[in-house]
Amino acid sequence: MYRNVLKNNKAVFIIAELSANHNGSKKVALETIKAAKRTGADAIKLQTYTADTITLDCKQDDFRIKQGTIWDGQYLHDLYKSAYTPWEWHEDLFEAAKQEGLVCFSSPFDFTAVDFLETLDNPIYKIASFEITDIPLIKYAAKTMKPIIMSTGIAEKADIRLAIEACHSVGNYDITILKCTSSYPAPIDEANLVMINEFKTRFGVKVGLSDHTLSIMTPVVAVAMGAKVIEKHFILDKKIGGPDASFSLDEKEFTEMVLAVRMAEKAIGEVSYELTEKMKAGREFSRSLYIVKDLKNGDILTSDNIRSIRPGFGLHPKYYYEILGKSINRDLDRGEPLTEDFICDFKL
Repeated sequence: MYRNVLKNNKAVFIIAELSANHNGSKKVALETIKAAKRTGADAIKLQTYTADTITLDCKQDDFRIKQGTIWDGQYLHDLYKSAYTPWEWHEDLFEAAKQEGLVCFSSPFDFTAVDFLETLDNPIYKIASFEITDIPLIKYAAKTMKPIIMSTGIAEKADIRLAIEACHSVGNYDITILKCTSSYPAPIDEANLVMINEFKTRFGVKVGLSDHTLSIMTPVVAVAMGAKVIEKHFILDKKIGGPDASFSLDEKEFTEMVLAVRMAEKAIGEVSYELTEKMKAGREFSRSLYIVKDLKNGDILTSDNIRSIRPGFGLHPKYYYEILGKSINRDLDRGEPLTEDFICDFKL
């Protein structure tokens, strides 16, 4: 399903990121999947880890968050223990998404997560921004030959190239790179969406946006810049709270974003010089050559008696200078369209 979405090169693939927005409730997670469907999203994305598979239960200072984030002061293990999605929920969440007609897939954070997700026939592997340097993990996920999506929130150019090469090294070329700003929430002036085209040109991959701004404008502009995937954190209700609530969109906001993205897609269209039927009809109001003074058979066409005016039923204006000085072969009234049949010694 995901492959087909990207292969038609038209429809943007919109991902609702569940992340920790269940706040420890399976019921909330299931209701969030239903709500994601109502917004018009194409997919729901999970995160598959435990506190022990992503970090250590260690109180050394290295493991305490202190970078001006919304999680400052917490230890990594404590944060992830509160935020993770229990693995025993996954099968039911995948099935619920299937029943809603949504693609359900996940971000693995270690080999065991990939192995587990394979038992659920996970269709896509998403590599999170902070895992883009984990080349062994990327290779392990890429070996499944499923599509790989990678966020670039903390990546330098060399990191992106190395991650792409890791996929290529195991024969996987179905890669999408997402522009991402790893701030929570992200300031809109740090979105730097010009990188979307840069990624596409430099790395020859599909491109998109993983967005942490609070604006729906950022995804819309990203689509105009060529993004074919939009990922955004989604929450059933911000009152639920939780680690990711402050930079997630609720159902109303996410629905507005989806509608805006779909409108942007329509506005972008495709390269074509072919006119629609309405455009063709509109050509009646284009310029053409008309008689603007009554003329007699044998009169000479001059700038005083013919003009390029609306509507467009006469000769194309490009013939104006070519027919000046030629005579006409019949009487013509003011307001008649000039055609080749009325002009002596003139053929198109």
